[in-house]
Amino acid sequence: MVRKWISPALFLLLITLAGCGYNTMQANEEAVKAAWGDVEAAYQRRNDLIPNLVEVVKAYAKHERETLQAVTEARAKVGSIQVTKDMIDNPQAFAQFQAAQGAISSALSRLMVVVERYPDLKANQNFKDLQHQLEGTENRINVARSRYNKAVQEFNTSIRIFPNNLTNSLLLHLKPKEPFKAEAGSEKAPQVKF
Repeated sequence: MVRKWISPALFLLLITLAGCGYNTMQANEEAVKAAWGDVEAAYQRRNDLIPNLVEVVKAYAKHERETLQAVTEARAKVGSIQVTKDMIDNPQAFAQFQAAQGAISSALSRLMVVVERYPDLKANQNFKDLQHQLEGTENRINVARSRYNKAVQEFNTSIRIFPNNLTNSLLLHLKPKEPFKAEAGSEKAPQVKF
């Protein structure tokens, strides 16, 4: 009599476990980590690229030496922050990292104003190359951030929906991940004054 119930009970248990979302949540968390790795890679590319390109054009940008110095200092500040995978679970460290990235973006914006102020710099091929590389790098960072936010959305949704939320609260105890957020005031277009 007991054997009659073991097979249906085992079958019911397997079906229940298949629908609990355990594997989905694990896969989504790994996708968040991979997307964060892409963000780190894009920032590292910018960190590696900017000093080399800036050195090439420094001679042509004597007019705005302090702007290039601000880029270098902002890059050094970004480089001083230890970037780890654990950062995405620490809101304070994540905010500090975002602030440093915001500082380098601001310095790069000032550098682009130099291009507009001094057309002779813009005409120089080295400066044009720098401008294209910076634009491409910022685009890569934006794409990586967008992909990261999408992965965070999928992960956060997967730990909140039923029955995954039960599996998470009983077994995994995963916490929602932090997406990238716009800096305060970024909804206003920057003014370029000459």
